[in-house]
Amino acid sequence: MKTRLASSGERKIARSKSQVDTKCRHPLFLSRPMVLIAPSIPYIRDNTPESMEDAMTALKEIIDDFAFLDDWEDRYRYVIELGKALPELAEEKRTSDTKVRGCASQVWLVSHTEDASDDPVISFEGDSDAHIVRGLVAIILAAYSGKHASDIVKFDALELFTELGMIEHLSAQRANGLRSMVQRIREEAARKLAAA
Repeated sequence: MKTRLASSGERKIARSKSQVDTKCRHPLFLSRPMVLIAPSIPYIRDNTPESMEDAMTALKEIIDDFAFLDDWEDRYRYVIELGKALPELAEEKRTSDTKVRGCASQVWLVSHTEDASDDPVISFEGDSDAHIVRGLVAIILAAYSGKHASDIVKFDALELFTELGMIEHLSAQRANGLRSMVQRIREEAARKLAAA
């Protein structure tokens, strides 16, 4: 069965479509060809209310879709599809400075300060060489990118992953890598707050 990521137009159609592949148990997975629906992932955003609202919508959509999937195989496929939807990080940004320490797979995170205020908005880019980890990076970017530094410092995405039930389904190495990514982002936000 061929797999591809649906466009936003197909996503709207898929959500209203009543015909569902009974093997998948999720109405967002359509049969022939199988369509795995993933929300658009907030990436580098401009500092506008609309872009911040888009980021919140994408995170809410991920949480809602994840909750709807009751089978862990389907959830893992969904995370992998989120990773496939993530734009690739440019090769010149894959440096030792942007590489996250403590991850079994290679992970890179790049931050961008959107403004020069006392509480700057920070956006993030990220990538990994492993499919499932790319999906975890996509969820982390949806949780943190386009938010004020103070909000980033306060929010612990590990709690989100615990609520989703993912921590208990990740290997010890992947869970440690996830902690390293979250710690790196929150420390970066704390540094930018201190420098402001």
